[in-house]
Amino acid sequence: MNLTGKLGDPARVDASLSELARGVVGSEILKIAAQIRALKAQGREICNVTVGDFDPTQFPIPAGLLAGVTAALEAGHTNYPPSDGVLALREAVARFYARGLDLAYPVESVLITGGARPLLYGAYRTILDPGDVAIYPVPSWNNNHYAYLCGARAIELPVRVDENFFPTPDELRPYISSASARLLLINSPLNPTGTVIDPEVLRRICELVVEENRRREKAGGDAGKALWLCYDQVYWQLTFGSARHATPPEVCAEVAPYTILLDAASKSFAATGLRVGWAVMPPAARQRMADILGHVGAWAPKAEQVAMAAYLDDEAAIASYHVTMRARVRERLEALAHGFAAMRAEGLPVEVIEPQGAIYLSVRFALPGRTNEATRRLLLDAAGFAVVPFQAFGLAEDSGWFRVSVGAVSPAEIAAALPRVRAVVASASA
Repeated sequence: MNLTGKLGDPARVDASLSELARGVVGSEILKIAAQIRALKAQGREICNVTVGDFDPTQFPIPAGLLAGVTAALEAGHTNYPPSDGVLALREAVARFYARGLDLAYPVESVLITGGARPLLYGAYRTILDPGDVAIYPVPSWNNNHYAYLCGARAIELPVRVDENFFPTPDELRPYISSASARLLLINSPLNPTGTVIDPEVLRRICELVVEENRRREKAGGDAGKALWLCYDQVYWQLTFGSARHATPPEVCAEVAPYTILLDAASKSFAATGLRVGWAVMPPAARQRMADILGHVGAWAPKAEQVAMAAYLDDEAAIASYHVTMRARVRERLEALAHGFAAMRAEGLPVEVIEPQGAIYLSVRFALPGRTNEATRRLLLDAAGFAVVPFQAFGLAEDSGWFRVSVGAVSPAEIAAALPRVRAVVASASA
């Protein structure tokens, strides 16, 4: 039976849905992606630096990891995994962090999920009751959407380029002292800016969290509920130049009882489609989060977990892979950064932040009389250059800043696009 035309009046169907469903906002990036697909279908040449993903022809996953997935499938690992993760992978993550980050977590602290996204959502669900406060900087990835979905009261702190796009301890202090503040969220290296938090700034923020929790412990009762720090470090293996990644427990060990660390294979191993993520946290919190996410089936595929467990223990293979992968990421980031810097040197209204981490670059186009959306459309339509404005990451201000992502473009595409961008910017600012 063909049901086209028999599925009800769209407005009436929509009116019957939940308030949550009717109020949720879809991904801004996916909307932009649809526009790009339409232009490509028309035969347009587009340098697509919008997606936080990898083109496998440019960035293949590690050969050993791919072979491990194939072997695991052939060995019959096609059934349900444990809801909190295959034990071998949880143990491998603990060893991986002990070697790479000098953090000795017990296996009871490790939770495995289908990528890092469920873990970020799980942190909201595990810590917050409706009406509790979540504090996060903007721009940042998906915090505005998860705060809405969880009924949290969001305190959004617009961050500035002169602070490397991170909140300062002084900016945070008045907000974390509120008893309703329960969750502080920081991501470094940061999506969308590609910047890395200074370890000293991170230390001072962690000390604020510890100080506030000591005060709450003395208060007791509902006022004694802890303030948690969720630290998303999914890009930690991709830092460049003088930037150095630091973790909260490294710079302030006393913050560990209140800290959730998020990570995944997705970015550092160009394995976004494998959907293997992990988090470490106090065991009691891990068990509660595992129970919540177990009900929605947010686990990673079993074969991928088995393969990742073996791969994380292969130090030589990881080191060899990152020599090539990091060089390729850096080559693309630097090509764009140098191109934008050259435009600025000519007197064009362009500003760029030197590469620090992740697969992203922050660039500002201060075109006279144009909003971010108008600038985005101009670059896409006239230069075939597709970027994402910071508004897609929760920032309301028309600041002129955009995210550029290099995981799905070649050096040749970048070299071809930069003269087109320069010509459009020069014309628009004349």
